[in-house]
Amino acid sequence: MQVTETLNEGLKRGYAITLTAAELDDKVNEKLAEAQPEIEMKGFRKGKVPMALLKKQFGPRLLGEAMQETIDGAMSKHFEDSGDRPAMQPEVKMTNEDWKEGDDVEVALSYEALPDVPDADFSGVKLEKMVAKADEASVTEALENLAENAKTFETKKGKAKDGDQVVIDFLGKVDGEAFDGGAAEDYPLTLGSNSFIPGFEEQLVGTKAGDEKNVEVTFPEQYQAANLAGKAAVFECKIKEVKAAKSAEIDNEMAKQFGAESLDALKTQISERLEAEYAGAARAVMKRKLLDELDTLVKFDLPPSLVETEAKQIAHQLWHEENPDVEGHDHPEIETTDEHTDLAERRVRLGLLLAELGQKNEITVTDAEMTQAIMNQARQYPGQEREFFEFVQKNAQMQQQLRAPIFEDKVVDFIFELAEVSDKEVTKEELQSAVEALDDDI
Repeated sequence: MQVTETLNEGLKRGYAITLTAAELDDKVNEKLAEAQPEIEMKGFRKGKVPMALLKKQFGPRLLGEAMQETIDGAMSKHFEDSGDRPAMQPEVKMTNEDWKEGDDVEVALSYEALPDVPDADFSGVKLEKMVAKADEASVTEALENLAENAKTFETKKGKAKDGDQVVIDFLGKVDGEAFDGGAAEDYPLTLGSNSFIPGFEEQLVGTKAGDEKNVEVTFPEQYQAANLAGKAAVFECKIKEVKAAKSAEIDNEMAKQFGAESLDALKTQISERLEAEYAGAARAVMKRKLLDELDTLVKFDLPPSLVETEAKQIAHQLWHEENPDVEGHDHPEIETTDEHTDLAERRVRLGLLLAELGQKNEITVTDAEMTQAIMNQARQYPGQEREFFEFVQKNAQMQQQLRAPIFEDKVVDFIFELAEVSDKEVTKEELQSAVEALDDDI
């Protein structure tokens, strides 16, 4: 076998590989010799079929296998000897298209190599970590929201207004005919909750107990029940009771409803939860600042194919964000711009840098961390957690999607330890402004 370099330009590599007919023939004979002891054929005892007969019957098929294995072996040896790591799947194609059995095989191998990522000194990186405390006003606001969620409704006299609850019997009809799912008794409907068809709740404002009201609405065009979508309907409603909302008292009893021993204990829990949220937001801000620093600190050549692929993905994603009504990929080809390419270069550069840092410093994602990530995702599918877990276990691509952000965060934490980080006390509003200033660059 002969390997000749044909291209070495930047990160682009090209090689011509020649596999001689003799090499392939030796490989086929080797495979036949391995299989011969187990082959049975009419007229011959097991393991006694002549090699010439085996070659005539199985040779053509084994020749293809031998060719593929030899090429794969040549590629593996090349990458091992050269130290190159292909950025994407190498392109391999036969160049003597008129090849026939007995000829040498000529193959062209081309790929883009991953670059050598230079070492960086992170001790000079200076970062600020925003620290926000949960103030009394924030705790009070959270308590008031909890009280609102724990509100009850008490019977009142007079007309229903927005925010009140009406207890109703209703029967819905389309073209004078009742339809499935369009009736209920003693249904508690909070006016202004927007839980019913648009326009329904507003028509019950001003009603009182004992009233009967025909509510006229039109089902949305995208309504889940296709037989009702876009149809005009009339709901015959009987108002049986009107109730006014009453927020819970912010006291020890309310605290117990939320699993706390006392109001003071609930306040402590709220403070801890708020400060954990603030810490998460502050970390996101500091991470962005770090990535901005790294983007200028370390420079190296980027594989054009990776940048092009990433730019196309960015353009495609942004196009769909601007055209949310278009589902799937049945749309015109989306052209990439210089802005897409610049963003792609940033993403590829930082991705390669973080990957290299993680590898050099033996940073890995543990089985326990993966299990926790899968469980967190599985909670999005109530009742199907086990099926989701099994799906991920069998799907390498899904595992990588879950592993990648964990790995990135562990590498980022590693760099935080090396950088110079100082705390900066800020208000909740200042932290919120910093978070809002973040964009979707990476």
